[in-house]
Amino acid sequence: MSTTAVTDTFQAYVYYRSSCSGRLRIALNLKSITPTYKYVNLIAKEQRSEEYTLINPSHTVPTLIITPSSGGPPTKITQSIPALEYLEEAYPSLRPLLPKDLAGRATVRTLTAIIAADLQPITNLSILNRVGDIGGDKALWAKEIMAQGLLAYEAVVKNTAGTFSVGDEISMADVCLVPAMWGAERFGVDFEEMPTVMRIYERLAAMEEVKRAHWSRQEDTPKELRSE
Repeated sequence: MSTTAVTDTFQAYVYYRSSCSGRLRIALNLKSITPTYKYVNLIAKEQRSEEYTLINPSHTVPTLIITPSSGGPPTKITQSIPALEYLEEAYPSLRPLLPKDLAGRATVRTLTAIIAADLQPITNLSILNRVGDIGGDKALWAKEIMAQGLLAYEAVVKNTAGTFSVGDEISMADVCLVPAMWGAERFGVDFEEMPTVMRIYERLAAMEEVKRAHWSRQEDTPKELRSE
């Protein structure tokens, strides 16, 4: 594995409990890229401030800004999956998160989409708040949808998994799975019917790059929720 140093500079706007921010933190750790983190408190609605709206008009996190060492204009990416794809394409010498073979890449992207398109968007904070506003049970909503998405993930990885979700190398799918599992644990999802997912997750959770990215270990984690 190459350890080529990256001389570009990175800023990442994140929130400690955002699963999309968690994906980016894990990927950056795996690639040994250390950004300057900027914190956006979603509970305090800082994502809707005038300052942050100019940075990310979708009012979401993360936002990744890459300034090239060559002195060219910065690249701003306001969605987590395009940010992960950019890191893959811009820094191919770093730890890859996509397999070399086309079929493997398609499988990784399928699993990534299960998390990033089917599960996460309809269980994020803004949607849960809307569910509560119309009298729904936010916790039950999140729990059922998370379970549904992870069961779909299980149905795929039981046929593709090795050490990780697709074979024996960590991939973008694993990077997305971990924060989804953090949320599922929080909402009390039953993992009994997901033995492959649990095996993969336990392996991932033991990795130092993942531990450092955990929501409880961030600078913006409230003190009462923080762990070392």
